[in-house]
Amino acid sequence: MSMFSLSGKTAIITGGGSGIGRAIATVFAKAGATVEILEMNEMAASETVAAILNDGGKAAYSLCDISKESETREVIEVIAGRNPAIDILVNNAGIAHIGNAISTSEEDFDRIYSVNVKGVRNCLHVVLPKMVEAKSGVVLNMASTVSLMGIDDRFAYSMSKGAVLTMTYAVARDFMKHNIRCNCICPARIHTPFVDGYLDKNYPDNREEMFKKLSEAQPIGRMGKPEEVAYAALFLCSDEASFITGNAYPVDGGTINIR
Repeated sequence: MSMFSLSGKTAIITGGGSGIGRAIATVFAKAGATVEILEMNEMAASETVAAILNDGGKAAYSLCDISKESETREVIEVIAGRNPAIDILVNNAGIAHIGNAISTSEEDFDRIYSVNVKGVRNCLHVVLPKMVEAKSGVVLNMASTVSLMGIDDRFAYSMSKGAVLTMTYAVARDFMKHNIRCNCICPARIHTPFVDGYLDKNYPDNREEMFKKLSEAQPIGRMGKPEEVAYAALFLCSDEASFITGNAYPVDGGTINIR
């Protein structure tokens, strides 16, 4: 028997088309899970699914705007209809924003809230009843180090990830009696396509210098890799973590405690 096996389990992963979400989808599929990706970007989702299928895994994707409850419900009902159960929900989808309380517009604040907070709520609202009925399930939310500490110019983003953290605590408390666990991961800066796009847009003339600066902001001296977050996710969603619920796990290169 292999450790950290997800064989026979179905995992819904929001934002599974790229970055951390793609890494989680890939690692879960290798661990035996049937992976169901919810995405807005069809090209990214199809590429992830194709890679999993080519590697012998099981995966499918659905286009879904998780900020809309009705659309989320419709898509998840279809997923539930083609799988024996929904065993794992990974609330990974999220968007970023740079700005403080003065520079952040109402429109930007609402946009961050609609995806990062309401989107998580919508997925929980639809999936949790199915886990309650099955008397089993694991929820993993993607929070951030900014849930636990302050950094410059992340007002709206910090708000949203703080909400993810406290939703994690609430779900863990409310649904423990139904044999449902809920934790969150708090990554520091991870080298994803978002980071590359941010540097290309804002620092085209000194991209390498800024990449080095951002990397060295972590005490460990580099950015994290999406796969390093994915392996933490695998552990927390596996049966080996059955005694763990209501916790926030930093994957942060020492950022929170030894910076």
